[in-house]
Amino acid sequence: MLTTLNTAYSDTRAADLAWALGREPLPALATLDLELQGARLQLRLLGASHQVLLEEERGLCSETVACIPGSSTPLPLGVAKRVDDWEYEFAARVEELPPGAFAGRAQELLALVSDHPQGLAGVFPGSPHAFTAMLARCHEGQFQWRTWHAYPQDGQLVATRTRVGARVAAHAEAVRA
Repeated sequence: MLTTLNTAYSDTRAADLAWALGREPLPALATLDLELQGARLQLRLLGASHQVLLEEERGLCSETVACIPGSSTPLPLGVAKRVDDWEYEFAARVEELPPGAFAGRAQELLALVSDHPQGLAGVFPGSPHAFTAMLARCHEGQFQWRTWHAYPQDGQLVATRTRVGARVAAHAEAVRA
């Protein structure tokens, strides 16, 4: 699903992004509710980037990547931790692209996500290449999502990848290995 976000572009630099787990739902400009293998997953586009809420019998997992006033946790390159009964893995990278390559990559990502039944993308006013896009899936009991945050004025594209699964499944794989 592709939408135009009716708000000012508030996270205007990749360096302004912060990461947080466990935050309460923040006001969203657009949402996509998904049912994946008995779990509820909500993709949320914020004026300041994204939030994902995963609710399942094991509990709730909330990830926020956004411009968070007062946050002291910058966007990490990687995180692996246990959250209640979940194993949580997060990775982020910033790509620097020249203007022509940036426009092409932006169009490619928006086409991929907007046509996907488990995708949500929002374009900010002022530039067709200023966007946040999210894509989710469940594979072999693991909930996964990818996001892209575009900063055309700097030629930067922030890509994140998250995997969340049950601790029991992770332990069983380690025992089999």
